[in-house]
Amino acid sequence: MLGSLIGDTVGSIYEFNNIKTKYFELCQPVMRFTDDSILTFATADWLLHGGEPGAYYFKYAMNYPNAGYGGSFISWVLDSRRRGSILPPYNSYGNGSAMRVSPVGWAYNDVESVLKVAEASAACTHNHIEGIKGAQALALSVLMARQGIPVQEIRKYISTRFNYDMSLSVDEIRPRYSWSGLDGKIDSVTCQGSVPQALTCAFEATNFEDAIRNAVSIGGDSDTIACMAGAVAEALFGVPRSLFEWIRTKMTQEMLVILDEFQSKYGCHVLP
Repeated sequence: MLGSLIGDTVGSIYEFNNIKTKYFELCQPVMRFTDDSILTFATADWLLHGGEPGAYYFKYAMNYPNAGYGGSFISWVLDSRRRGSILPPYNSYGNGSAMRVSPVGWAYNDVESVLKVAEASAACTHNHIEGIKGAQALALSVLMARQGIPVQEIRKYISTRFNYDMSLSVDEIRPRYSWSGLDGKIDSVTCQGSVPQALTCAFEATNFEDAIRNAVSIGGDSDTIACMAGAVAEALFGVPRSLFEWIRTKMTQEMLVILDEFQSKYGCHVLP
């Protein structure tokens, strides 16, 4: 979960100002959390306290407005408010389902549970098969990384199970990737157009920071791609304590309460 928050915050200033380099100042005062972090906290809150996931996503979006939510999600939130009840899902395959799912990979310790709960976290809004796949692939990658499974085994398993082409390296992706996705074919705000790339950024990294730099450097939906890459990188490498302390300064008091409760119950990976 921590890795998601750090990736989102670092990527926040590059979402609409893509850079194609790994060489940039990692922690800057102007960086702020976006909808990715907010809805990750909503997932963590749901896992801690139960209920329906859609109600948590609605509540957090209402409590933290104007955070960069996708248009369809905003419509879902506002229409739910007007009607006084949570609306049905809207068949989305946007990467919103994957960017908010990382807590699931920490809260459960077996494949079946992670797949089931990741689907539930997605399906209340993103019930398209690709929206569900993206959430499951990300959460399962976190679980497998936590379990110490070698990176190449994780990469092969995720690629095969979810039919993701993960044959390209980060260096091969970078010149071909943009907001329009790889070679302009599948938009970078979709699960199928960003989850494989985000996972590659984590799987090819040498440490946590390198994964975030990989993710920002390919461009596209930078905050969300870094959020997803950071989620897996935390499980693979651990978060440097300096970044752990830095990200806490960016959170609201409400967020810190949830973060501490989640870490106390499910753990995290912060380096000494």
